[in-house]
Amino acid sequence: MYKLKPLPYLYQDLEPYIDTHTIGLHYHKHQQNYLNKLNELLLKNNYDYRYKLEELFYHLDLFPLDDRKNILYNLGGVLNHDLYFNSMSPRQDREPKGKLLEDLKKKYGSLANFFGKFKEMTMSLKGSGYTFLVVTSNGNLDIINLSNQELPQSYGFIPLLNMDMWEHAYYLNYKNEKEKYIDNFLIVADFTEASQIYNMIMR
Repeated sequence: MYKLKPLPYLYQDLEPYIDTHTIGLHYHKHQQNYLNKLNELLLKNNYDYRYKLEELFYHLDLFPLDDRKNILYNLGGVLNHDLYFNSMSPRQDREPKGKLLEDLKKKYGSLANFFGKFKEMTMSLKGSGYTFLVVTSNGNLDIINLSNQELPQSYGFIPLLNMDMWEHAYYLNYKNEKEKYIDNFLIVADFTEASQIYNMIMR
């Protein structure tokens, strides 16, 4: 069966921006629940776990149509959380690098402008979902909002970084102060993995 990836830091490492209790509940309750439901659906269909979790999206045709929607939803719940947890860190050197930095500046004018646009998009998201930095199918960078546990892969996009805007991601610490949560997320946002993926794609 699939298992959760270990968090890339300790629960308390993102304090005071993302609190310890939220990280623990988010990882052990919310993400684990998506994984448990996914495994249940896969076992029900006698799936042999031949593919890596990240590859499963591209093999949904293995499953009956009646189950694909629920499999995709719960797969999204696991993969989107993996990306979210990897989109933050307590490290000092977290900003975009290389080709990613160059192209963000080219598109948005400056890194500060990009952060401003990212915040604007997160504030405009209605209901639950995520804001993503993606590479579109024609190779351009874009910031998009998706609802619930939709995956950018469903639209032919490659996700580089995301921000979880479900209430469970911030409500314990920030209540209804979404803007403060967004500002503090951007303080700990880590573009290390995003830079590596983008720089490899655009080589």
